[in-house]
Amino acid sequence: MILDGQSPQSIAAAAQALQRGELLGLPTETVYGLAADACHEAAVAKIFAAKGRPSDHPLIVHVASAEGVAHFARELPDFAARLIQAFWPGPLTLILPRRSGVAAAAAGGQDSVGLRCPSHPVAQAVLRQAERLGVYGVAAPSANVFGRVSPTTAAHVASEFGADVLVLDGGACEVGIESTIVDCTRGEPVVLRPGILTPQQLGLACGRSVQTTADLLGAKDSQAPRASGTMASHYAPRAHVRLIDALNFAAELHGWAQLSPAKATLALWIGQPMALPESCRHRVQQQVMPQDAAACAHDLFAQLRVFDAQAVSEIWIQNPPADPAWDGVRDRLTRAATPVR
Repeated sequence: MILDGQSPQSIAAAAQALQRGELLGLPTETVYGLAADACHEAAVAKIFAAKGRPSDHPLIVHVASAEGVAHFARELPDFAARLIQAFWPGPLTLILPRRSGVAAAAAGGQDSVGLRCPSHPVAQAVLRQAERLGVYGVAAPSANVFGRVSPTTAAHVASEFGADVLVLDGGACEVGIESTIVDCTRGEPVVLRPGILTPQQLGLACGRSVQTTADLLGAKDSQAPRASGTMASHYAPRAHVRLIDALNFAAELHGWAQLSPAKATLALWIGQPMALPESCRHRVQQQVMPQDAAACAHDLFAQLRVFDAQAVSEIWIQNPPADPAWDGVRDRLTRAATPVR
C-alpha cells in the first residue's frame, strides 16, 4: 500500500507501523529504504527475509538527529563529530563503535554500527514521530531484492514487495544513489563506499586527510568492518551490463550487429547520440547520459529500471570520467557490471 508522505495521518501510521515491528518503505534523499525498528530483532529479521539479504551483511541505522548517535555508538571521534556537523542531515553514513547490547542484529553482529541522519522531510517527520513512540532509530537498507537495482520512487518499492509493505510516497529521490560511507573506527576517516560526497569535501570538513580503501595496504584494510553496498556484484538489473569507453562504442556496436543473435536487443546509455548501423537499428535503443555527475547519479537507478522494464538483453553504458565527483556513479556501475559469482 502506498500512502501520501505529505499527509500527517500517513506519517502517524508509518511511525505506528514501525513501533509495531512492521516494515516500511521510507523515502530518503538517496534511495528508498526498507525500514524497521533497529532495536527490534524480529523486525530487523523481516528486512533480511524480505530482501533475501545475508544476516551478517550489516544495515545502516537512520536517526532523526545527531543526538541519536549516543543511543547507538559508544564513541564519537572528533573528526566524526565534525563530519556530522558539516553533512547531517544528508547523504553521509558514519561507521562508529557500537554500544554493547544495542542493534546487534542490524549491525550484522559486528561491534560497529553504521549511522545516518537523512535530510528528506518525510523521513525526518517519520523518524521524529517514531522516536516519540520509543523507536530511536530505524535500520533501512535499500528497498529492493538484495543485489538488485535500488529504488528511487515509491512505485519502485511497490513493484518489489507489492501490497505487503506499507510505502510512504515522498516523490523521486533527490540524490539517487546511496550515501557515502566513512569508517570512523580506525582512528582516521576511510571511505568504504563512495557516494555524492567526495573525499576532498569530507577532508575539508573534518580537517583530516580522508582515504579510500584503494589508498590502503591490504593488511591494514583487512581491519575494515563490513559495510552495506560493498559486494563486488551489486545494484544489478536483469540485463547484462557492460561499461565501454566512448571511443570504442562504434567498433563494439559493429561487432554486436554482426555476431549477436537476431532476437538480441541492446540499450545504450551514452554521452551523445550515435549513428546506428541499419542492420540492427530496430534492435538498439539509446538514451543520453547526463554529463554532470550529480544529474547522472540522480538518473542512474531509474534508467536501469526503465531498461529492465523494456526487457533488453544487454545494457552498454559509457565509462564515466575519472574525476572524483563521479566516484559514486562509477562504483555503482562497476558493481552492476560485475557478474554474480
